[in-house]
Amino acid sequence: MLIVLEGIDGAGTTTQTARLGQALALRGHRVHTTREPSVGPVGRLLRAMLCGAEPASDATTMALLFAADRADHLFREVEPALARGEIVISDRWYHSSLAYQGDGEERAWIRVLNGRARRPDLTILLEVDPEIAARRRAADRRPEELYDAIETQVRIARGYREVVAELSATERIVTLDGAKDLDSVAAEILGHVLEVLG
Repeated sequence: MLIVLEGIDGAGTTTQTARLGQALALRGHRVHTTREPSVGPVGRLLRAMLCGAEPASDATTMALLFAADRADHLFREVEPALARGEIVISDRWYHSSLAYQGDGEERAWIRVLNGRARRPDLTILLEVDPEIAARRRAADRRPEELYDAIETQVRIARGYREVVAELSATERIVTLDGAKDLDSVAAEILGHVLEVLG
């Protein structure tokens, strides 16, 4: 089973991915947690661009790189873990590309680029106001990244809402209030995952 956590920067996807993995492992499940950009060669290049260690490219090239990293991530890490019978929990998936990098015709093109990506069994979107997310990033002393400007995060938050509306007819997507305390959010996430696991 592939479970994906999504949300803007500072929504808590990384924290909740780790907590969900621990909670499922305690229940006896074999779990593999991962993230995007991945730790593969394309993902490492993307992370260098996001933090400014390498100059970022134009929007078209960035969309291609994210799609290439996802394909490589599937090949190197996700599909082998699934084949071993593990539950894979990914901090971000193609929903991020759709929300971060496109709208209108651009989003349609990005959907084509990601057409071969595996569809998650469950996607959980953690919704957090961009101002709250920015305060969280500041409190964590996280360095400013490529998409962290507040205007960009507002646009991305809107993009996520649009993506969920577009995909919810064909995918299992749950939207949760990511501004709640960590324990409450973790409990809600676990409840939805256990429901899917049956």
